[in-house]
Amino acid sequence: MIVLYVDYGKKMVTKNKKAQMKMQQMIFMLIALTLFFVLVGLFLIMVVFSGAKESAALLEERDALLLVSKLANSPEFSCGGAFGGVKINCVDSDKIMALKSNINRYSNFWGVDGIKIKKIYPEESSVCTFENYPYCGEIILLTGSGTGVSNFVALCRKENIEEQIHDKCELARIIVYYGG
Repeated sequence: MIVLYVDYGKKMVTKNKKAQMKMQQMIFMLIALTLFFVLVGLFLIMVVFSGAKESAALLEERDALLLVSKLANSPEFSCGGAFGGVKINCVDSDKIMALKSNINRYSNFWGVDGIKIKKIYPEESSVCTFENYPYCGEIILLTGSGTGVSNFVALCRKENIEEQIHDKCELARIIVYYGG
């Protein structure tokens, strides 16, 4: 009877080892499958969000383009009715120079890194200061770097010729820098 007990015990031990082995295999497979699906999920998230950075850059560029168009017609820049009726994309250079003296108050107003107005015709290379204005070629309101977006505008001012006030308009580009 002891022999039977030992045989029965050995069979039981062998069955327990086989069952434990199968349970360990199942656990390892479940862990492997879980890791596989986690990695696949991370890959999918990476693919989905890789376009988010590009989308953000495109949205920032579109906002800058819209801002360039809106700046020329904003009250701080526009000619208004001072030059014979309402003009679209007309920038008053006298207003810009007055704004330049108070630019510290407006530095975060537009949410861009830089704003520059550059004359195209007649071409002049000097940067505008209060000493050389209006005989200069570039008005820098905010210094900045990054991507520049521009739009063509008429840069107008009042000029005294032979004791008569005349409107003088020149071709210019308004450039907005963002994302430096």
